[in-house]
Amino acid sequence: MPVSTSVVALSDFWMVASGMTRDVPRGRFHRSRLIRVLEDMALADLAESRQSLGDRLGQWLDFKDAISLYSVLHGGSSEGMDRSGQGMDVAGLRAEFDRVRASLMDAIRSDKQIDPSMVAASAHFSTESAVEFIPYHRSYLAHQRSMQTAAANLRTQVRMAASTCSPALRRLAALDGELERALGVRERGLLAALPMFLGKRFETLLTQAMEGGDDPAPGVWLAAFCRDVQTVLFAELDLRLQPALGLLEALDKEGTGQR
Repeated sequence: MPVSTSVVALSDFWMVASGMTRDVPRGRFHRSRLIRVLEDMALADLAESRQSLGDRLGQWLDFKDAISLYSVLHGGSSEGMDRSGQGMDVAGLRAEFDRVRASLMDAIRSDKQIDPSMVAASAHFSTESAVEFIPYHRSYLAHQRSMQTAAANLRTQVRMAASTCSPALRRLAALDGELERALGVRERGLLAALPMFLGKRFETLLTQAMEGGDDPAPGVWLAAFCRDVQTVLFAELDLRLQPALGLLEALDKEGTGQR
């Protein structure tokens, strides 16, 4: 199911943010890009969970949420409904998705505060001890706010389109709406922890630069940190856009007659 991908990714990140990690060998092919990025930066080491997705969801949902999801999954058939969205512009929705994604990526790339090339070339960073994490934290939060607003609007737009189609897509749209309502607060709380991980990365790179036998060139370690910030932002963007992308893929299959 398309909406399950983002839920799995969030459940993995919940384990990281909750400290439920351990140093054990494991495969990574099923990890979300965000989790792989955090692991590569040595900021997270996720244990292989023995819980099913349903068990992990059960820890997040209260009784009312569970009833609402059950009602969507096991509600009455809507086979008699007209497929009024049969002629909808799926290509237009895909174009809007691509536009929003490209705009958010361009905003990240054009942010001078986290531009590695500008940082590396700036004489301002010749005194490494004067650098603080605060401006990078603020920049990250600004991008998070932009991503949250744009991704939520796009998700709503695609979901509304899906709700006018076949009974299966109507049910999928309803399920996505319930999941967004039930998990939205937890998602925002988990993603708000990302700057904390980057703060640790900042301190690690700064410490390594100060303790190194050879002093690094001005801005070298900070440019590396800025690349890390961009990488985490791109991975977070992918995560935030997964629900809308999953619904779009379902609409594409509906339009081509695939099941």
